[in-house]
Amino acid sequence: TQYATAAYTDNILDEFTYYGMDYIKDKYGVNWQAPSPKDKVKPTQEIVNDIAGECTLNAMEQYEQFPTALEDHFGGSQRASVIAACSGLTTSIATGNSNAGLNGWYLSMLMHKEGWSRLGFFGYDLQDQCGSTNSLSVRPDEGMYRRVPWTKLSKL
Repeated sequence: TQYATAAYTDNILDEFTYYGMDYIKDKYGVNWQAPSPKDKVKPTQEIVNDIAGECTLNAMEQYEQFPTALEDHFGGSQRASVIAACSGLTTSIATGNSNAGLNGWYLSMLMHKEGWSRLGFFGYDLQDQCGSTNSLSVRPDEGMYRRVPWTKLSKL
């Protein structure tokens, strides 16, 4: 529960996410208040890098500019989760693709660790980075597996 409750302290997650919503509206024309399929951005790696990268860098800058935010989110894992959540939310809303959002989440974790050298206390950051290498390896919820009968999968 320490990860879930801290994320909602003082509306910090809201602030970071609203920044992301403004970013996708200004740059890509995605109207998050009135979603439409025609507004969706194609979920490419470049788009994930752009949106998640912008959200992550903004959040890290905000934590550095306002040290009291660091006091609200006193653990590195809490900060990492909040930053990754706003990055993943913004990416998935812009693309309409949950896998793109997941990749935005893990890209944010990697950027956070690269920028601040760690994610959690005493090396307890496995839970924050354990999925990035597997997020695109098998995608059973979309793509080819839906269209190919299971009897022919072994021949692929």
